[in-house]
Amino acid sequence: MRMRKKWILIAPFAILGMVAFAALGGLLVRELWNWLLPPLFGWTRITFWQAFGLLALCRILFGGLGLHGRGGPRFRNRFGPRGEKWTPEERERFRQRVHERFGFGPPTGPSTES
Repeated sequence: MRMRKKWILIAPFAILGMVAFAALGGLLVRELWNWLLPPLFGWTRITFWQAFGLLALCRILFGGLGLHGRGGPRFRNRFGPRGEKWTPEERERFRQRVHERFGFGPPTGPSTES
């Protein structure tokens, strides 16, 4: 019961904080746009709501929607627990397959350079 009271007290401040953060982001985008782009490229000035929409669009296109969780790169999250249990031979085989398939990473095995 005590935890429920805590959430009832925190929730309004959390919502207010999210709204303030979004408003600040919209104002920042608007000011930067109106300061840089009209003088440089002759583009028109934008309103707060246009800046807010632009911020939301950039978040969707480049930042995702925050649904993938936190904690580092997806590669580590996906292969980390399994990779920790691999033997050195399995790790080497995995590195070779990545290098053969994608062509990056340190080559493994004997060097062919002279």
